Formats: sequence, C-alpha cells, structure tokens
Amino acid sequence: MTGAHPAEQMIADVVIIGGGSAGSLLAARLSANPARRVLLIEAGEEPSDPDIWTPSAWPALQGRAYDWDYLTEPQAGTYGRVHHWARGRLIGGSSCLHAMGYMRGHPEDYQAWVDATGDARWSWESLLPVFDAIEDRPDGSGPMPIYMPDEEVSPLTRAFIETGVSLGLSRLPNHNDGRMVGVTPNSLNIRDGRRVTVAEAWLTPEVRARENLRIVTEIRVHRLVMDGNRAHRIEAIGPHGPIGISADEIVLSAGALESPALLMRSGIGPEDVLKAASVDCRIDMPGIGRNLQDHLLGAGNLYATRKHLPASRLQHSESMAYMRAGEFTATGRPEIVVGCGVAPIVSEWLLAPEAGTAYSFLFGVTHPTSRGSLSLSGPNLDDRLIIDPAYLQTEHDRAMFRSALEAARTIGHADGLAEWRDRELAPGPLGSRAEIDEFIAKAVITHHHPSGTCRMGKDDDAVVDPNLRLKSLDNLHVVDASVIPSLTAGPIHAAVLAIAETFARTMTAGD
Repeated sequence: MTGAHPAEQMIADVVIIGGGSAGSLLAARLSANPARRVLLIEAGEEPSDPDIWTPSAWPALQGRAYDWDYLTEPQAGTYGRVHHWARGRLIGGSSCLHAMGYMRGHPEDYQAWVDATGDARWSWESLLPVFDAIEDRPDGSGPMPIYMPDEEVSPLTRAFIETGVSLGLSRLPNHNDGRMVGVTPNSLNIRDGRRVTVAEAWLTPEVRARENLRIVTEIRVHRLVMDGNRAHRIEAIGPHGPIGISADEIVLSAGALESPALLMRSGIGPEDVLKAASVDCRIDMPGIGRNLQDHLLGAGNLYATRKHLPASRLQHSESMAYMRAGEFTATGRPEIVVGCGVAPIVSEWLLAPEAGTAYSFLFGVTHPTSRGSLSLSGPNLDDRLIIDPAYLQTEHDRAMFRSALEAARTIGHADGLAEWRDRELAPGPLGSRAEIDEFIAKAVITHHHPSGTCRMGKDDDAVVDPNLRLKSLDNLHVVDASVIPSLTAGPIHAAVLAIAETFARTMTAGD
C-alpha cells in the first residue's frame, strides 16, 4: 500500500521503521506468522527507475530523487573535502543503489563481535546457517542470488587476477568461504543480468499479499513518544499530514544515519549533543551517534591503456584482492584491499580520462581504526545531520593506506598487465611520505559502508544489547548497520542481512 490518510491512526503488533535491506527482510520473515500484524514504514517510494536493475548503471543512480545524498562535514584527513554519502530512499533501500558486491567477511571479523557482545550467536560458525538461509546458490537455500561471474568478467580483470596469483596471492573460488585473503571475481547480487534488490528477494508478490502485512511509503518518522520504559507511540508525517502509529514492538531499521537520528530527535542520546540541537534529553545515552565507521577506497591508481578497454558487462569494479599489508604471500585476516576498476574511477580531485582509454586500481584499508560521530543540527525532520566520519585520523589508517597504494602499484606495474598498461597516470612520481599522504587524502572516496552508530555490546556504553534491544526501552530494537560494533573486511551488506535474519529467528522462535 502507498501512503496513508491524513491524521490516520495505525496499529500493529510489530512496526518496522525503514524499508531498506534489513527492514524488507524483517517484514517478510516476521509476517510469516499470520497471527502477527506487521507494519513496514518507508520514507521513500517503491522503486521504478529502470536503471536500478541495470548493473552497470549503478554509479549514475547516485544523486537521483531516491538517494538521500547526505553530506559529511569537511574532512581534515581528506584534504578538507566534503563527501557525498548515497543512501537509498525507497523500498529496498541501498540495495537498490549499491554495487551489488556480496562478501560475508572474515571469521575473525565476527569473533570481534563475540568479544564485544559476549554472545556466541554472532560468531562465524553460528552465522554460517544464517548465511545459507539468505543466499541463493548451489548449497544455499535463501532468496538472494549470489552470482559468481565467469564469461562476463573483463579481460582486464582476468589479467588482474592472474597477476595477483603470480605475485603470491591465492586464487580463491569466492570471497565467502572464510579464506578472504586472495583474489577472485566479486560475488554479486545479480540474476540473469539484472540487479536483485532485497525487496525483490524477500517481498515477493506472495508475501505482499499477506493480510497481516501492510507496507506504507512516503512516511517520515519524526520521533518516538515514551511512557516509562516503553515507546508507546510513533509520530510520523505523511504526504497529507501527521500520522500516529502504535505497536507492541518497534523495530528500528532506518540505517546507520537515520536510526540514531530518530532516537536523538526523540530525546534519547548524548545529553550534550541533544542540548546543542535544542532537543530535551529524556534518556541520556552517550553511545548513540558515536563509533561511526566507514570504508574508504583510493580512486585511484590510474593507468592509460595500450588498446581500447571494453566497458564492464557487470558493475565496473569486478575483482577485489584482499591481502595482508606488505606481503602478497601472507595469509590470515586481511588488512588491505586492491580492486580492479574496469573504468577510469577517480575522485573529484583527479581528471577522469575518456571511458575505454584508462582503468583504475582502487585501494583501501579493511579495518580502519578512525571513529567518527553523527549528531543533529536541530530537532526537526529537515534539519541536516552532522556527519563526521573522522576519516584517516589514526596513524594506523594512514600507514595501511600507504601499504594499499604500494600494493596497487605493484600489481599495476607487473609484467602480467603489460598487455593493457600504457603508462601510469596517477599518482605518478611520489617522493616523501607527505607527498604520498597528500595523494591518498585527495584520492579516497567512500566505499558506502556507514555503520556502528548504535553499536551492540555488553559494556555500559553500548547502545543495544546482544539481542539488539535498546538498553533503555523494553519494546524497541535496532536492527540495521548501526548495531555493527566493528566493520567486516569487505562490503557490509551480507553482514546486515545476517543481522536481520538472526534477529528474525530470535523473534519468531516461539511462533
């Protein structure tokens, strides 16, 4: 259903705020019990732009009407630049916008979650059946296609992979069996040449036809109203005016930016931050909005081609080589990554050559230690979010980025790419460490993985407990990327789906 009537009062057993990746999965899973009334609320609309389903078109989707297009604060670590953060504003959320890469991460990533929460449910071993239930592949049983491309891979990508192997990297079958250090084509959420969004995978026509599931769009939630230790009412705005919503259980799945923002607008958050935004503090929770994390990629180590480079038949960045810093033959948990971009992918500081005449090797750090924050500029829905990711603020991150750039250039100058390489266009000669750091600061762009702003944990400062319940309220859970305590090595989409599926299993265990 689209929209709602003015001044309408909506009631459900479970309200899910946010129709993105986590929210779409949860709506399907929780409504499987016909006795449970489920209401899914989304600020955007149903996806309709045909470009969404064309894999190679994904970069052009950013900035369109269904992209929230957030802006960060100027970043000292990236040459004072302001970064655009694309986030999906439609059913399916950012699964309609992202580059479709699907990587579970490394087992040690999830051990860090266990250490943070004290709960073995978040271990690699415990999540393996969860991933199997998500993934549509030969030995999986879920609805989300995990496609490993073969013939569609660019000849440049094949040369990139072969070069990585010649330098000592393992040739992996995929990035999802726990052995992440190595090189392989990227697994993708593509079926029959089309993007598959989370909404398509889980909110099928049969699911949408359930009488106990209602999906409403174009509804923005302003705040939660508390009564003691429960959130008893949701105040929202629709196209025709205010809407009141109540439910026994509220699941907040608005993402790493809007979930903490909603809590803060409701008076739940750091007292000093709320006071500065003219919001009365009802529950002082200093951890909300803290621990903001994101992956960066250097864009890029750029090369002119010796011959015409055909356009990618997939999504441009076709292979990621994960590795330890400083040694191609080392194994274990990855520290850096080099990606093969079948296009001249560069930041706004570099001039992009004509398509077909150049390619980029992207380079990044898998586990940055810089931590930023998110806060409000005011109490209203349209007051901008103050997003400060604190990029490249630790020496660890700067040192790892130097190693990542060195690894990209080692691959880029290797004999295995001589067929394609005419000359290196960027960065060119770099002398001092300061020159290297300046190039990195100008070249890095977001990898689109904001997370951590409502982190789960067992410590007093954690926002949600291991069951994802907000520690201050009995009937409010947060289920999205904001609860991630620390980043996984690659794209976080698989982890977000695993979080949602794990929560759904816990909630439906008694059904």
